[in-house]
Amino acid sequence: MMADPARLSFNTITVRDQWSLEQCIEGCARHGIRGISPWRDKLAQYGVERAARHIRDAGLHVSGLCRGGMFTQPNAIEDNKRAIDEAAALGADCLVMVVGGLVPGSKDLARARGMVADGMAAILPHARAAGVGLALEPLNPMTCADRSVLSTTAQALDLADALGDGVGVALDVYHIWWDPEIARSIARAGERILGFHVCDWLVPTRDTVFDRGMMGDGAVDIPGLRALVEAAGYGGMIEVEIMSQLDWWRRDPDEVLRVMIERFRDAV
Repeated sequence: MMADPARLSFNTITVRDQWSLEQCIEGCARHGIRGISPWRDKLAQYGVERAARHIRDAGLHVSGLCRGGMFTQPNAIEDNKRAIDEAAALGADCLVMVVGGLVPGSKDLARARGMVADGMAAILPHARAAGVGLALEPLNPMTCADRSVLSTTAQALDLADALGDGVGVALDVYHIWWDPEIARSIARAGERILGFHVCDWLVPTRDTVFDRGMMGDGAVDIPGLRALVEAAGYGGMIEVEIMSQLDWWRRDPDEVLRVMIERFRDAV
């Protein structure tokens, strides 16, 4: 059985700079999409209060806000607290946490992971008070140096266990599909799964960050992974998040949304 179309959430990075957040909201309404996950740059351009009001008026559910994290960069704690406040204002299901890579100029991986753990602990009281779940997103190991020192779902869950209530995981098929332990880790995650993101891994992949495929165009068994997260208890929105500078970012956004809806029905 394929995914319920009512669970489709549109992650705004899928059309990157072609549309503003206002246009993304209007596009969702026009195409009958019920969920949205904004990125903070577009949110800042539109204004948090205006965006929250527009999203509510459009009847959209905010599946997540992208993104917090980057704890190995300067001023991370203050920026993450702002991100938490933004997620609360939108009524987002979670704040997605891309935790950051190595400290610039350093090769000390243990230090970077320690800074991530300390940073999460520092912002967690603020998140709990705001009622915002923090969703650690493990990223493919190819991003360890510059984007995320959390490379596996098991590793993210270990950190979530250490931190306690209010911390879970966001699972993106692009980043987890290769993991030989993924079935066991998803079962372990259970109710801590706060988000599920879909796209596809192209063969060949021309750019390991910005060449994601539309669902059904690549190597990932998306329905199989969805079945695992649903068996673990996740029944929330399913975000389509596609970063594609060589293909989908060059297309008309309305075409992207039409194809996205078709593939969600047929390949998710």
